[in-house]
This record gives sequence, C-alpha cells and structure tokens, in this order.
Amino acid sequence: MKVIVQLPPYFKRFRNHRPEPAPEPVIIENLMLEAFGMSDPGCVRTNNEDYYLLFRDRGLYLVADGMGGAQAGEHASKLAAETVAEFVWKTNRRDPEMLAQAFEEANRRVMDAASADAALEGMGTTLVAALECGQNLLIASVGDSRAYVQTDGKLLVITEDQTWVHEVGRRLGLDEVSLKSHPMRHVLTMAIGVSPDLRIHSYSLEPHPGMQVLLCSDGLHGVLDEGVIAETLGRNATLEEKCQSLIQAARSAGGPDNITAVLMRSVQ
Repeated sequence: MKVIVQLPPYFKRFRNHRPEPAPEPVIIENLMLEAFGMSDPGCVRTNNEDYYLLFRDRGLYLVADGMGGAQAGEHASKLAAETVAEFVWKTNRRDPEMLAQAFEEANRRVMDAASADAALEGMGTTLVAALECGQNLLIASVGDSRAYVQTDGKLLVITEDQTWVHEVGRRLGLDEVSLKSHPMRHVLTMAIGVSPDLRIHSYSLEPHPGMQVLLCSDGLHGVLDEGVIAETLGRNATLEEKCQSLIQAARSAGGPDNITAVLMRSVQ
C-alpha cells in the first residue's frame, strides 16, 4: 500500500548500473553524508532502464527510471541524469530554483533527442534527486521514483507519486485493493521528456546524524511493503549491505521491473 504522509517540521515543500565502491563521507558544513548506490535488472527484464548517479564532488544523488521501446528507456534515463549533473557542475547556485532548472533542461534535452531520432520516439524517464545545499538537502522529483526518510525509527514517504493511481484513482474514492489491479495502475501523469510543461515537486530537509534518505525506482517500492523497507534501513549494517538486502527482497518478491536504490546517511 502506498501512503503519502504529512511532512514533519524538519521538511519544507516548495511550490549506472556500475557497482559503487565503499561509501565515502562528504561534508555538509558541520554534518557528514555518506552514500551508496546499486541497480539490478530484476527477474523478468533482460535490460536495465534505470540509471543512478552519485556525484560526490557536487553533492548530487539521483535515480532515473526510463521508459520507451528498444533501448530508448536506457537512453532517456542516462541522458536526463547526466544533464542534471552537468547543469549542477556548471552552476554555482544551490537552491530549489536551480535544481528545478536542471530538471527542465533535462526535460528539454530528452524531448529534443526523441524528436531527432525516430528510434527514440516516445521515450521518457522518471527522476528523483537530492542535492546538498548548506545544511539542507534539497529533493526534487518527477514521476513515481521516490524519496524516503528514515529517522527516529520511522519511515516517511517524502515525494508524491505523479501517477493515475495517486492523482486520479484515489480522488475518485477507489479503494486500495481496486487500485492495485486497475488497468491504469502503471500510468504516469508526468515524466521527463513527455511534455514541455513540466510539473516538478520540490522539498527541503535538514539532515541530522543518523537520518537516512533513500531514493529508489518503483521496481523497489512497488513490490516491497514499507515495513520491509523500514526494517532493512533500521538494521545495524553498512549502506552497501542495506542496498543489497533491499534489492534482494525485491527480487524475492518477483522482481518484475528494474530495481535501483541510492541510500544516504548523515553521520557525525
């Protein structure tokens, strides 16, 4: 069951497939953040259209879940992720507007690429990113890739899914059982590369020691109960071990889609 919770006071809302080495801490003023990422094609698909990026030098962490025929989904997720990284690299500003502009540039480039190549027509991607900004961590999302926060033993969903289920089905009063089998359950209402009118959800949080932030594709959150995610993040284990456990749990649940997790933790 997908649950959108009321954000606690420390949140504010504004308007690759390569294995990673052991997590390296990066400084957020008087805090330190360590991060690890991992992706898996799952148990059904032969290719992996997910893409994740840990840009430690600029404090950027993101997950993208591509869609489209043939290799188009892989191209869309990689292009969007690397466009955001390039934008952040070239920009000295660190604020929600800058991150939104990076998403908008990614949207433009994916649309342009699809228009220039018939083989890429119809491609798009979800995108969720976290960016260090002083003592804050900015989060932006498009689509249904999610950001979670685990703090004080509680797991919170930070982002809002831009899906038919969340934005239409629930408002129509459909119950969760019906939504899980509804023919529109996999339909996105927004994605990078689909429309020039992009709706971006933006948030900000102040990390404190021990807080964990999970970015993931729906190949993970779509098959795992939030209790499983919370229990895994609550273990006394390394970030790598937790990512491995989450991906293995998703595979054990059938792994019908590509599975990606980027996990961050604030440390002393």
